[in-house]
Amino acid sequence: MSLSTHLKAAMLGAVLLAPAAPALAADWTIDPAHSTVAFTGTQTGARFTGHFKSFGGTIRFDPAHPDAGHALVTIDVASAATGDTQRDEAMPGVDWFNVAAFPRATFEAKGFQSKGGNAYEAHGTLTIRGVGLPETLPFTLDITGTTAHARGHLDLVRSPFGIGQGPWASGQWVALEVGVDIDITAHAAP
Repeated sequence: MSLSTHLKAAMLGAVLLAPAAPALAADWTIDPAHSTVAFTGTQTGARFTGHFKSFGGTIRFDPAHPDAGHALVTIDVASAATGDTQRDEAMPGVDWFNVAAFPRATFEAKGFQSKGGNAYEAHGTLTIRGVGLPETLPFTLDITGTTAHARGHLDLVRSPFGIGQGPWASGQWVALEVGVDIDITAHAAP
């Protein structure tokens, strides 16, 4: 065997026998009990807040290769709650989320972009009421062991999604702008 062949064999052996470096690429599952998806809006000049009680999803993320990541978050829109009975009873209806026809909203990202430090952007498609539009969600991400914690904020305009029909379409009574805040804890799959 030549020196070149011995060197190649030794290198291959070293690679195969080397202890595995901790892998940060992982499949992450959202922990809804320790996460929130909240929203803010304005009705007749007064700001209100709400949240979705039921949501979940999975995320594939590697900090070394964020562009190869993937996320799919699903929200049960019938679970929207603001603490105002009239508003909460109206939101599932045909004029708003129309949950009979469109029970879920989804956000699917097919890659993330590093913005430096722990800041990232998720570029994906937000689908509400059957309308999918491109959205960019800026967020921060901190990973400790097998737990990831992400926080982000997204400003939306509800009318392109068809949210708020009839007298609610103009923004006269309920503003067209909606803020969405995420505070997500996820755990790496074993």
